[in-house]
Amino acid sequence: MSTEAPAGQKKINLRRPDIMEAVQAQVLSHYRSELVESIRANGGMLSSGDLTVKLAKEFGFCYGVERAIDLAYAAKKYFSEVSPHTPIYLLGEIIHNPEVNDQIDKMGIKIISPKPTDEELSQLQSGDAVIIPAFGTEVGTRKKIEAKGCILVDTTCGDVMSVWKRVRQYSKESVTSIIHGKAKHEETKATTSQARAYGSGHYLVVFNLAETDYVCNYILNGGNKHEFLEKFKGAHSDGFDPDLHLQAVGVANQTTMLRGETEEVQRRFKNAMIKKYGEPNIEKHFRFFDTICGATQDRQDALEKLLVQPMNLLIVVGGYNSSNTSHLAEMGEAKLPTYFIKNAAKMESDKLIRHYNQHIREEIETRDWLPSGKITVGVTAGASCPNNLIEDTIRRLFELRGISVQELLKN
Repeated sequence: MSTEAPAGQKKINLRRPDIMEAVQAQVLSHYRSELVESIRANGGMLSSGDLTVKLAKEFGFCYGVERAIDLAYAAKKYFSEVSPHTPIYLLGEIIHNPEVNDQIDKMGIKIISPKPTDEELSQLQSGDAVIIPAFGTEVGTRKKIEAKGCILVDTTCGDVMSVWKRVRQYSKESVTSIIHGKAKHEETKATTSQARAYGSGHYLVVFNLAETDYVCNYILNGGNKHEFLEKFKGAHSDGFDPDLHLQAVGVANQTTMLRGETEEVQRRFKNAMIKKYGEPNIEKHFRFFDTICGATQDRQDALEKLLVQPMNLLIVVGGYNSSNTSHLAEMGEAKLPTYFIKNAAKMESDKLIRHYNQHIREEIETRDWLPSGKITVGVTAGASCPNNLIEDTIRRLFELRGISVQELLKN
């Protein structure tokens, strides 16, 4: 990949073989796990004594996350060699994992706001490097950074850019983008900015099926406009008028949502439009496009298969602000005791675990969480969780039963 540079500056090739060879070695040293690779090679299961740990078939880093981390490391390597005094900035978090972002910070890459303040923008100078994270950035933010003459290292995931392409098309056709996602998530903010790319499009973010039903009911029966706008405050475009801008809609989504829920959002909007305008006219009033990330779906599918096996509990490892990880935890919670942790240290003892409750958005304590006797524990992780953290989790589970994994692997 070549980074994007201001007019008059040459593009920088971060994919040079010498750079990438060094980067791969560094990334492996930070995030690789021989233990996880060994378990995976042995059918995803490790047993000793009365404890069995089962890994989901698909878990951890996806291609988009690996690419983003590689490019951030490559930028550091490149500028350290050719221009060691060039500041390197990162917009927010490279991915939603605190350990990975801490590692980026330790490398001397300065983390600034995803939407930089005027004070932060004033610090940027022409020729400084700015890394755009895997979620992308808002159109306005990108333009401001380009205007400063900064060199952009764009690590935006390809799946996210596919969504942008779709909503830009909606915008061009004056079709309102209905985005299934979390309105405050960086990816959704970037996507909504694309929905206004041509000035004639609008957007509305719906988080769940209850909000979907509310909007569909408004389409069919009308309602209180002020109440509608207040309900979706911060989740619609400026100037959005539900009486005008819900006449033609196109559904897209944050790439890390649950596929089944997004498909249901699509179905309900389509049915509402058929009821309102008649099936022969549906193409004038409704569009949709499958924009669920393949890696997100692979991890959800793998967990679904794991959950049909007999297990006592599930551990989900990942950043608490990771959308795809939170959906894995939701899936687990529906079936069996599930603990969403960001690292192995949260398993303080077999009597106490600290884990994230996403419904109240707080870390909570649960006591006597690890049953005695013969048990099976499932383990999975979000697409932004490195293998070394998964290894730490597995090691800790066995430690709590007095079993050394190192001794186990010798057998």
